[in-house]
Amino acid sequence: MIRVKICCIANEQEAADAISFGASAIGLVGEMPSGPGPISDVEIYHIAQTVPPPIATFLLTSQQTAQGIIAHHHRTNTNTIQIVDELTDRAYHEIREASPYVKLVQVIHVIGEQSVDEATEIAEHVDAILLDSGNPSLEIKELGGTGRRHDWSLSRRIVETCGKPVFLAGGLNSDNVREAIETVQPFGLDICSGVRTDGELDVNKLEKFFNGVNR
Repeated sequence: MIRVKICCIANEQEAADAISFGASAIGLVGEMPSGPGPISDVEIYHIAQTVPPPIATFLLTSQQTAQGIIAHHHRTNTNTIQIVDELTDRAYHEIREASPYVKLVQVIHVIGEQSVDEATEIAEHVDAILLDSGNPSLEIKELGGTGRRHDWSLSRRIVETCGKPVFLAGGLNSDNVREAIETVQPFGLDICSGVRTDGELDVNKLEKFFNGVNR
């Protein structure tokens, strides 16, 4: 069964709508240099407390050190941490020691062949990999929510070689979701802009997307 994470959740109603259509995870976006959906840590905390188990609540953090991520997570109390940029000190063990029951998901921005090697290197330190279409090397970093599709053949190679569950993000919508599943064969899908209209969660697009996933 393909898991679906609905990202950029803005309030409790959006969280409830996503779950009612079949989401197994929601994404709560912290402070970012660019992109859609950031909300305050207080809002993330309150939304996360309304989500029933076993739904996963992902904190999207742009912090790049273990201590910064630990502090961010303590303010929000989600059950999963999604690291959207490079962890510069590679101190994943420090995060695990501070939050032993929290799942760690590292985002790999699929840019080229080097992304396959990066995923393999990082996978041993985390619980899952999430493949997205950002570009952290830009002057103003893109760390997600671009609505762009990347090279799914590279994503398929990562699925086959990294040894951990892989979520696919970037440019997904109801029209291409079956192709994405068949091409990449990911553990899960992650979508933000593809189920939104004028920035707000669109229940009609949600329904079409889940229909596409389950078709």
